[in-house]
Amino acid sequence: MHRLRRYIISTFSLLFFSIFLPLFSIASVIFLIKLASYTAVIQLSLWEMFKLYLFILPEILFYTLPVTFFIAAALSLFRLSSDNEMVVIFALGIRPSFLLKTLLKPALLLSLLLAFDFFIMFPHTTVLSTNFVRYKQSEAKFNLEASEFGHNFGDWLLYIGKANKDRTYGDVALFHKEEKEEILVQAEKAEVLNDKGVLQLKLTRGRGYSYSKEKLTQMTFETMKINNVMKTDLRAYRTPVEFWFDPDRRESKIKMFITDTLLSLFPVVSLFAVLSMGIAHVRHQKGYIYLWLFVSMLVYYTATAALQGVLGFYTIPVVLLGWIAATYGIYRRKIVARF
Repeated sequence: MHRLRRYIISTFSLLFFSIFLPLFSIASVIFLIKLASYTAVIQLSLWEMFKLYLFILPEILFYTLPVTFFIAAALSLFRLSSDNEMVVIFALGIRPSFLLKTLLKPALLLSLLLAFDFFIMFPHTTVLSTNFVRYKQSEAKFNLEASEFGHNFGDWLLYIGKANKDRTYGDVALFHKEEKEEILVQAEKAEVLNDKGVLQLKLTRGRGYSYSKEKLTQMTFETMKINNVMKTDLRAYRTPVEFWFDPDRRESKIKMFITDTLLSLFPVVSLFAVLSMGIAHVRHQKGYIYLWLFVSMLVYYTATAALQGVLGFYTIPVVLLGWIAATYGIYRRKIVARF
């Protein structure tokens, strides 16, 4: 029995990875195209694109793994049926419940992984990704052009004489006006630095003038730094529980929680459907397995999305119990009654 269990799991594993890799690649390309649209607004390096991809990786895995498991489990059993190995298994007195228990363990492990993904990893990566994009958008608002008036750096008016290819600037002048004092600063060279959300304008070799009605002050400097804190609306995040119970975007989070809960349990609750489609007499039954796989996923996903607006959180038990009852009835009539 142990060897048979290992043989079934090895057949399932080969199909699982052969299906998962193409699905994962297609999903990655789709999300990368979505990420590429950010470059129209913000400037991203190759490393920053890769960092954003890592942020969405849990989401890609979450939507590809349940589908992969469902298809691979059904096709692995159907392959055993096509090679007449399933007939031999039942001829030896092994009941369908053995196949059910064999696939139950990987299904449970996958459901636990998916639950950890959506409940723990997804809030963390979502906040990181959102804050990263907002931070880059705030940074992109400070875009300096040479020989153009109207630049602002915090409370300073800024003029740039020339821009260099290494993102430094020459012939820089800054002007700041207060109620009783006006300040003018000139520098030969300027460079914009970013220190943890604080923009710094580093000035090199220049002079500063401060004048009021009473006095005129002049100074010469080798290096001067002027800070400007970027106004970035970053999302606060402490724990996954606080993320899910945060009233911000509550309706969206409720829908997300319902959908993700049902998808994370999909591998476990679909085992009866897997056996009903995978076990077949190929000579006597036309096993339209690919059609039934598509219809099954369509029904489950459609019910998950359609009932949320009506039932709210009750969608979870209604879909789960309805799906288990329907698939178990088919399993009893199609598999248990014959084998």
